[in-house]
Amino acid sequence: MAEERPGSGGTPGLAGELYRRLEPGEVGEPRLQPQGSEEARAFVSAFLKRSMPKKPEAAIQDVLTRKAVVLEHCPRRKAKQKRRKAKGFTARQRRELRLFEIEPQQRRYAVFLPLHELWKQYIRDLCHGLKPDAQPHMVQAKLLKADLHGAIVTVTKSKCPSYVGITGIILQEFKHVFKIITKEDKLKVVPKLNNVFSLETDGFISYIYGSKFQLRASERSAKKFKLKGTIDL
Repeated sequence: MAEERPGSGGTPGLAGELYRRLEPGEVGEPRLQPQGSEEARAFVSAFLKRSMPKKPEAAIQDVLTRKAVVLEHCPRRKAKQKRRKAKGFTARQRRELRLFEIEPQQRRYAVFLPLHELWKQYIRDLCHGLKPDAQPHMVQAKLLKADLHGAIVTVTKSKCPSYVGITGIILQEFKHVFKIITKEDKLKVVPKLNNVFSLETDGFISYIYGSKFQLRASERSAKKFKLKGTIDL
């Protein structure tokens, strides 16, 4: 079957439009209408107003005159929602709610003996068994950072003679005081300042100088204690 060529048959009008030769004047650069400087400036300004974040006219003009502008899409940034942290109780609120007060009927030495047994096991695990060949200074370093709730302590030295000899289980430790329950079921509040405490654990006796120990239990765990030859009371 012979192939049909333009002009040989079929629809000559349509073929003529599709295969019309370009005139000599039509060959060359595409004919575009040149824009003036005012029209170009108006186009750029309008484009920037649509594309850039909301800014006043003075700010846009400042950008145009002082720096190069990259004409690209600028997505809107979503505002991050700030997470509200749950606020705890203030010191005044804790006092009013009496959160740290022990009820009088619970102030019995026998009630807290199981706590002391748990504390002894905790210290054994912390010091890897408290073996007889353990180095005393290593045990002392562990005790300085350990949690003392449940430990039995004795006031051995004090500038106030009435504190000397007080022995009991530490129920609460604050920055400046210990709350101790004695065998007579009396709750004693003993300040750390100007007092020396002794602590006995499986034959190891350690001394705590309260004046250098005025820290909360949570703060002591990260505190670096320096060894000193002598410490004033």
